[in-house]
Amino acid sequence: MEPLVHLVGRRLIRCGPQTLMCRKYTDGGTVSPSTGSPSTVSPSTVSPSTGSPSTGSGHTPAVPLVSRLYQPANLRDMGQQDGRQPGEMTCKSQRLMQQAGLIHPSNPGCYYYLPATVRAMEKLVRLIDQEMQSIGGQKLDMPSLCSAELWRASDRWELMGAELFRLQDRHGVDYCLGPTHEEAVTTLVAHQASLSYRQLPILLYQITRKFRDEPRPKFGLLRGREFYMKDMYSFDVSEEAARHTYASALHRLGLHCVQVQADAGNIGGTLSHEFQLPADIGEDSLLVCGGCSFSANVETLPPGETECPRCHAGTLAELKGIEVGHTFYLGTKYSRTFNATFNNHHNQPVVSEMGCFGLGVTRILAAAVEVMSTEQAIRWPGLLAPYQVCVIPPKRGSKEAGGASTEALVHALQGSLPRLRGEVVLDDRTQMTIGKRLKDANRLGYPYVVVVGQGALEDTPIFEVICQQTDEKMFLSKDGLVDLLGRVETV
Repeated sequence: MEPLVHLVGRRLIRCGPQTLMCRKYTDGGTVSPSTGSPSTVSPSTVSPSTGSPSTGSGHTPAVPLVSRLYQPANLRDMGQQDGRQPGEMTCKSQRLMQQAGLIHPSNPGCYYYLPATVRAMEKLVRLIDQEMQSIGGQKLDMPSLCSAELWRASDRWELMGAELFRLQDRHGVDYCLGPTHEEAVTTLVAHQASLSYRQLPILLYQITRKFRDEPRPKFGLLRGREFYMKDMYSFDVSEEAARHTYASALHRLGLHCVQVQADAGNIGGTLSHEFQLPADIGEDSLLVCGGCSFSANVETLPPGETECPRCHAGTLAELKGIEVGHTFYLGTKYSRTFNATFNNHHNQPVVSEMGCFGLGVTRILAAAVEVMSTEQAIRWPGLLAPYQVCVIPPKRGSKEAGGASTEALVHALQGSLPRLRGEVVLDDRTQMTIGKRLKDANRLGYPYVVVVGQGALEDTPIFEVICQQTDEKMFLSKDGLVDLLGRVETV
């Protein structure tokens, strides 16, 4: 096999400087570094070992093979040091994801995200990018290592207490690992000396790792010490517009969240709302009115409150929720401290009004698995499944093995449905029975499973198709299969 460095180098030379101006998009297109939007390119090939697209002019698209995917289900649990027994699971999503080889514990509250999970997260990030950019959001990346000087200026260095990871450099200068970036982004905007009201609103967001020293991490990716989060900061923008955008992103995932009145906590500001996904293991207690649209975190209401404070007619019912998003109206709390101003239409400096809008990326992923899965099998939101389709060929040596070519079927699917390039995985472990591989496919939650069985021996081959989201089973010709999968939405 040719060394990877030679392959990469040769492709850079063949593709020219433009290669350096774009990154690969997982459905076979390229993504502009400035917008994140896909552009049209020639068909891509997919590496069997990674499932990632790569340019390959004139090549038939390769197929990701289950036997080559790094998805170990037998890793030893060596990372638990928080009083629990090794291997002990605290919720369904953690148990299913660890058993399936999607995540693996490293230190308390920290996890390895294995390749299938990274694929799902990258899809979620693309969806969030689409929604944020649809309202004018501009993506940036801020340092995780934050100056203590900024945090002391905002009075949060002491306010955050033990939750803040603190460290010193070799010169004795204090820093922290950022759990949020209000100070950093406000300082950045304050450095722009001639900001005009005509340039407002400004929406700046990032999707990065965050750090919080949780006293007792639990529930896998739902409450960790290191996690991914999308945080957007607005300068003179409508809070209502951003809240609508959150609802749109979560609706696309099929997650039915409740928007509740919340406490601003140590972020500050005068108004705060949470987006909560109802779940039995949720750590937040919510009160929801049956007579109107009022809902609130229980911590914002007087103890024992049962009457709705809005309609004064409905009774408040309590339920548990997982917080997946949070919005804050910050006002001038940070902009006044760091002198983030703009010039108004009289050319006079005015302090910017700010908002903050957070989405827990890893938490959304784990929460979706938590509420959508069965006790034995993962179920994904369709847009986030690491692979959309799993094709299971006959067992080696069986009479069905002499029927329609499985490889030809997969290539036909990818050729007819460009959106599915890199989304169809072939379970090539033909030494195993179809039944055993079906159990694995069910456990891993591929939205569609195509079985090449006895029907493939017919003059017009028929394939068994299982839609795992609905438990529906169909028997389709190749044309029928192409028609069905052509309606699959990808991101």
